[in-house]
Amino acid sequence: MSPREVAITPFEGQKPGTSGLRKKVNVFRQPGYLEAFVQSVFDTQADLRGGTLVLGGDGRFFNRQAIQVILRMAAANGIARILVGRAGILSTPAASAVIRRHGAQGGLVLSASHNPGGPDGDFGIKFNVGNGGPASESVTEAIYQRTTRIDRYRVFDYHDLDLDHVSLQHINSMAVEVIDPVDDYAALLETLFDFDAIRALIRRPDFRFRFDAMHAVTGPYAKRLLIEMLGAPHDAVINAEPKEDFGGHHPDPNPAHAEELYRETVLEGRLDFAAASDGDGDRNMILGKDIAVSPSDSLAVLAANATLVPGYAKGIAGVARSMPTSRAADAVAAGLELACFETPTGWKFFGNLLDAGRITLCGEESYGTSSAHVREKDGLWAVLFWLNLLAAKPGETVASLLDAHWRRFGRHYYSRHDYEAVDGKVAAAALQRLRDALPGLPGSRIGELVITAADDFAYTDPIDRSVSTGQGLRVVCGEQARVIARLSGTGTEGATVRLYFELFESDPAHQHDDVQARIAPLVDFAERMTGLRAASGRSGPDVVT
Repeated sequence: MSPREVAITPFEGQKPGTSGLRKKVNVFRQPGYLEAFVQSVFDTQADLRGGTLVLGGDGRFFNRQAIQVILRMAAANGIARILVGRAGILSTPAASAVIRRHGAQGGLVLSASHNPGGPDGDFGIKFNVGNGGPASESVTEAIYQRTTRIDRYRVFDYHDLDLDHVSLQHINSMAVEVIDPVDDYAALLETLFDFDAIRALIRRPDFRFRFDAMHAVTGPYAKRLLIEMLGAPHDAVINAEPKEDFGGHHPDPNPAHAEELYRETVLEGRLDFAAASDGDGDRNMILGKDIAVSPSDSLAVLAANATLVPGYAKGIAGVARSMPTSRAADAVAAGLELACFETPTGWKFFGNLLDAGRITLCGEESYGTSSAHVREKDGLWAVLFWLNLLAAKPGETVASLLDAHWRRFGRHYYSRHDYEAVDGKVAAAALQRLRDALPGLPGSRIGELVITAADDFAYTDPIDRSVSTGQGLRVVCGEQARVIARLSGTGTEGATVRLYFELFESDPAHQHDDVQARIAPLVDFAERMTGLRAASGRSGPDVVT
């Protein structure tokens, strides 16, 4: 059997963003659109020929169809072996774990993460390299440049394979191994955490616990880990069946989209610990009775207490955070004399630091945290880490852990305000107004705070010395406060403008104030500088986290 070459012309706009190529489903369903991008990956990644590729996704609409297309194309492009998750399912952190455990040359992850699914929703695809992490900027740029001049794709005419049973199948000479999507991942996490201690905690009759899989990919993982392996009651895992449209909901684990879980735990105090993960399983929201954990604080607390967890008992090498993430982790690093790095947004920037052994933990303010065990952020890993901390500190609660942390390191009040689906020109003009003002801001004030620096963040990778510019506008008031503005790379409609606000408080008497009240002067400053609300016709942000 010989492959067939199909002539195509390039599609505009196939440049991967922060987390791969994301578009509406109907864009990906255009004849040749998916094929053009996948062929561009195969054309530029020579190591894949004769090698192993990992393939799977979050189960959203078009996931199965896309996998069948990619299998036929991979065989036609000389891939020797593909590991594909049963039913087409692989969470993003699990895909990273499989790549690393099996020595694969890379992986294609089909997901639009926390974006809505269904026929009218979003779809996405990204290439992960051999270390299990997202492709670097140089790799994604090579793929993008190939998409601008692609003229054909290669494919075998072959029937659809059975994805629903663990099996070994073939397309011509290429082996297709359908694997259990949970096995490798669960085995990895079992090496990191004290499962006996966690088991004792969640079996306690007075410990009320719930995990919301949001009808997304973590359902099978949560059932295996939390129920089967750790003995949680069956009703502790809710919305556990992955659905192509995520049950009609937005699979983004934040107070706005996991509203019921948030209400039960934070507002009504009916649960002691609750958590949720997103569409592809790489994000996490941590809640305790009467309190929500800021993702920035979560990274800091995990770093400060890492030695209580078996996998990190010997200590951690360092910590890294994305630039918009609060400086809570910096305070921990300074206190514990650890290395600390500030990177642009995008998990790919942590990869070199992890591979070089410079850091062990890393995180982003967008509900993402992880460690050197994989090269992606990892939602269930964070949940188990928090459970392990609670198990290792009998009598402590989420609230008491946070209170003790703030007393020791200070509290970084923090919030992100998202303006979604803003007209692209309006968004660009708003940020340009702030950009134009940056040179004149140092020395001026935001209320009683003195602005000490204002710039457009640029990053030089300490490992390979590559430079990334234009990574977000920063207004800094020494160690006291920051205002940050940037465009998100994860949306598929219009532009998403994200404004980040941070205010440091060292006095324990003022560490339990209302967050939005404390940052109000910073919010007013951002509006004066950008005019975003007025220009976009909004009374305020669409989502506040």
